[in-house]
Amino acid sequence: MKEYVLKSPKSFELKDIFECGQCFRWNEEPDGSYTGVFKENVLNVKKDGQDVYFKGICKDNIKEVVEEYFDLERNYEEIKNTLSKIDKNMEKSVEYGSGIRILNQDLWETIISFIISANNNIPRIKGIIERLSKKYGNKIEFNGKDYYTFPTPKQLENVTVEEFRQLGLGFRDIRLYETTKMVLDKQIDLEKLYKEPNTEAVREELLKLSGVGPKVADCILLFSDLKRLDVFPIDVWVRRVMNDLYIKEADETKVSKKKIENLAQEKFGNLAGLAQQYLFYWRREA
Repeated sequence: MKEYVLKSPKSFELKDIFECGQCFRWNEEPDGSYTGVFKENVLNVKKDGQDVYFKGICKDNIKEVVEEYFDLERNYEEIKNTLSKIDKNMEKSVEYGSGIRILNQDLWETIISFIISANNNIPRIKGIIERLSKKYGNKIEFNGKDYYTFPTPKQLENVTVEEFRQLGLGFRDIRLYETTKMVLDKQIDLEKLYKEPNTEAVREELLKLSGVGPKVADCILLFSDLKRLDVFPIDVWVRRVMNDLYIKEADETKVSKKKIENLAQEKFGNLAGLAQQYLFYWRREA
């Protein structure tokens, strides 16, 4: 058991971080804290006053693990200040989601999680990921409960389409199967993606994976430890908010993805991904 205390961090609210749609393995406890599994760690995160307490099973130095995963090296105050000056809408959304931080999630887990997320709802996505981890991941005991790591490509090597289906994956079963094979066969080399500076080139590689369309690719780029903050994932909520606030077409479904992307790049530049998170969270929650 390891512990670490973060004294009065800025831009760090548990609900904003864990409920903004970027992750699926964090759950709220009765005391308002959150417990989650990531890589080979199980942590409970609790805010008491201004301080944040981390406690759990950690493979490496807990301070380093927390700093890396919670993106603590990045100056979110500066980012919020820059975005707030763009217009009143951004100012309001940043104020609403002021505690958001974009987590550095494992690339492989993020790929599979967002393939599972396609045309799905949060409770169901969480349930599928839990069953997948319990069946094929490694067990970690913490606080008298069993938790399971997300399975590696190697751990999923011999899983059949039928076995994936039994976990409740529906039409996504074949996609998980094919993507696992592609990664194991190095048709897509995940390590190489980290070294590629061009976001568009990385997106093109991700789009080759089974079950990865443009929106899922952008979520992987933004929410994984690839950390490309210039992408702007577009779903129903984002299309709606961009149309309501900026484009103002009578029929939002007629607004093209390209039009939204161009507007996002023009307005938010290399902070488009963060702008998207603030806008999405504000409009969906408030």
